[in-house]
Amino acid sequence: MALQTFISSLKDEIEDSEEETFLLFSRPIPSHNLGFIDPKASSIDVTISKRDYTIHQSPGLLSSSRAGGTTGAVLWKITPLLADWLPKSPLASLLTTSSSVLELGCGITPLNALALSPLVGSYVLSDQAYVQKIVVKNLAENLPRKGKAHQAHVAFRELDWETDQVVKATSPTGTFDMVLACDCIYNESLVAPLVQTSADACALKREDGDEPCLCVVAQQMRSDDVFQAWLTEFHRRFRVWRLPDDMAPEGLRPDDGFLIHVGILRS
Repeated sequence: MALQTFISSLKDEIEDSEEETFLLFSRPIPSHNLGFIDPKASSIDVTISKRDYTIHQSPGLLSSSRAGGTTGAVLWKITPLLADWLPKSPLASLLTTSSSVLELGCGITPLNALALSPLVGSYVLSDQAYVQKIVVKNLAENLPRKGKAHQAHVAFRELDWETDQVVKATSPTGTFDMVLACDCIYNESLVAPLVQTSADACALKREDGDEPCLCVVAQQMRSDDVFQAWLTEFHRRFRVWRLPDDMAPEGLRPDDGFLIHVGILRS
C-alpha cells in the first residue's frame, strides 16, 4: 500500500516522451559541463547527512582508452546530491529494514548505498568489473563501525548491461524492492541495455506476487536526443512519472539541470 500511496501523490503519469522532452529541454538548462566534480583529483571529500566521506577515484582510468567506457572512474555531481536527499525523501517511506535495493552503474562510489544502509536490509552495488577495486575500497573505508544501529548488508556485483543478465542470485533475497540508476544516461547506444536490465531486475519482484519493484532514475540534463531515446524505451516497458518540484529537493530539480523519474514495470 505504501507504493500505491506514493504513486497517487505524484502528478500526471507521463504518456508522451516527445512532449515530456520538449517540456523539459525548452527551458534554460544550467551548465554543469560534463558533470564531474573534479576529474583530476585522486580523492574527493563530501558530506552526506552530516557525515564526512572520502571517495577515491581514478583520473588515469577516466582518461584511458579502455574499451567499454570509463565514465564510472570518477564521482559525478548528481551523486552526493541524491545520496544526501534519499534517506529523508518520500522514497525512504517505501523502504524497510528487510528491503533490498539494486543500484545500476554505481561507478566508483557507494554513497547512495551508505546513505540508505540504515534503512534497508541489503544493497547491491553493480557495474562493470573495472570499478570493483575502487568501489570496494571506498565502501570498506567509509562504512560506519559496527554498533547497535542497523546497517544493511552492502556488496558489489559485476553487472554489464550489454552482456550479463539479472538473476535471482544477484539479490540476497532473490528480488529487489527498488532499482536505482544515478546518472547512467549519456550514450544512446546504452539506452536499450539499461532499460532491459532495469526491467529484468524489477521483474524478479513480480514473480513473488508482492508489491511491485520501483525503478528510480536520476540524471543530469544533457542531450535532449539521448533523453528522449531513453524515455521512449523506458516508457515502453514502464509506467513513468517525474518527481514534481515540490517533492524533489532544491538542487535536484529541472531548473537546476537534474531530473528524477520513477517507473513501475508494465504488466
